[in-house]
Amino acid sequence: MAGLELISPEGLRIDGRKCHELRKIICKKGIFVQADGSAYIEQGNTKVIASVYGPHEVVNRSKALHDSVIINCQFSMATFSTSERKRRPKGDRKTTDISLTLQKTFETAIMKELYPRSQIDIYVQALQSDGSNVAACINAATLALIDAGVPMRDFVCACTSSYVQESCLADINYLEESSGSARLTLALLPRTEKIVLFQVDSKLHVDNLEQLLETSKKACLDVFTVLQQAVESDSTDQSITLVV
Repeated sequence: MAGLELISPEGLRIDGRKCHELRKIICKKGIFVQADGSAYIEQGNTKVIASVYGPHEVVNRSKALHDSVIINCQFSMATFSTSERKRRPKGDRKTTDISLTLQKTFETAIMKELYPRSQIDIYVQALQSDGSNVAACINAATLALIDAGVPMRDFVCACTSSYVQESCLADINYLEESSGSARLTLALLPRTEKIVLFQVDSKLHVDNLEQLLETSKKACLDVFTVLQQAVESDSTDQSITLVV
């Protein structure tokens, strides 16, 4: 990635977007009949599916919580999701970390107290990877949970942004993600702007943190606009190009 200009002198990124612009988002709900809820999301060339099962009886009764529901999240990547063949599509450290991140994020948003001694399973798979995978997984899981009718305090909307060449880039793709620049994955509840995930990768000077945080917040609210329209639409297939 050395020497690659991610931002042109005109202020445009490699894919033609302005710094604050999201990629095209395509949302589809109810894609699996056998699941209680499901969703498919494309954010640019990053493609993710999510399915939700439950609430149902706890699989391991010894782990049941008398006053809360257990949130079980599992993330995997399809073997064809990247140009580099993956021998283990799930179970490695990276997928385990993402599974845990999803679990912690949705434990904050789901109204767990309504389903004591029960379990909700969230399965997310990346079909194609082109940057901002965790954010796309969170957005897809949010739609799947809504499709399943699971009560949540709010939508959970996520975006990964990066600080590159003294500019903040929202909804970064693989090339931007691979530049080695500092990046922030943020998830929030849009109506209250409560942050439920704050994950910084690589070093970032504190003087630039506020600017990157504001860019990420604005991007999350833009994602919320798209997801909300998808939920309110009578059709299960909602495709929106958002330019802000």
